[in-house]
Amino acid sequence: MVRLYGDEARKKRKGDSVLDGLNAALEYIERNLGRQIEGAELARIAVTSEYHFRRLFSALAGMPLSEYVRRRRLTVAGAEVVGGSEPLLDIAIRHGYASGEAFARAFRAVHGVGPGEARRTGAALRSQPRMSFRLIVEGNSTMRYRIVEKQAFTLAGRKARVQLVHEGMNPAIVAFVRGVGQEALDRIERLSDQEPRGIVNVSDNLPGTREEGVELDYWVGAVTGGQAPGDLDTLAVPAGAWAVFESSGPFPQALQHLWRDVYTQWFPANPYRSRPGPEMSVTRLSEDGSQADAELWIPVERVTGSG
Repeated sequence: MVRLYGDEARKKRKGDSVLDGLNAALEYIERNLGRQIEGAELARIAVTSEYHFRRLFSALAGMPLSEYVRRRRLTVAGAEVVGGSEPLLDIAIRHGYASGEAFARAFRAVHGVGPGEARRTGAALRSQPRMSFRLIVEGNSTMRYRIVEKQAFTLAGRKARVQLVHEGMNPAIVAFVRGVGQEALDRIERLSDQEPRGIVNVSDNLPGTREEGVELDYWVGAVTGGQAPGDLDTLAVPAGAWAVFESSGPFPQALQHLWRDVYTQWFPANPYRSRPGPEMSVTRLSEDGSQADAELWIPVERVTGSG
């Protein structure tokens, strides 16, 4: 379910179109649970890029695309296992598994019991219902955003490989930033010569989903058009468009919730999709560190034919 607010509500027709594409992709999944399902084909049905489709699906569904397909496939297979006498290998092959062993491993991972035991004992199985996305318009609040076209720039600073945390402080990031040190942060900040100004926090090189625990490159850096010192990590970022969102509230929850709202509220209602590139944020903390004003920069591209 997608909730749209304020100005976004007036774009309901656009949101309906996006959700129609997503629901068509979900219907395709149901018709093809017994074969390999490619993200590129689902994106084609949804009339978007595979990069954007995977991120949008993950944000709306609360799980990666691959996990949803696996759960649906084994929900249907589970009903056939406990409800009939057909050989288990035949069921496995029909649902796309090359061997009984592979099917048994996947079955146990979802249901907590093997298919043979489930049939013998009538064990309770887990069910993943079919998903569909629908639009609900309510409220009168708005999301503050602007579109910025930027020339190519360099991100310069320090980076570390960390795991994604959805809620609360990320201990790996806290330890990393503390290790960089204030002197180095001041030196990096002096490199900033364009928006977003000052120290930026950057997430880059993510996999196709936003599942908690996946790894990403986390940066503390500065955006510059100049030459960066050779002892810093650097990332060349090509020219492109960025959607810039503003947020104020408790830190870090407000910023984490803003990312969620961008994908579940803003993208379905606007003629843009996400594109590969670093996602940047700038935060200005209150004295006690409990509140923050923040900007979130998401690389986007306009959807062709959207006016």
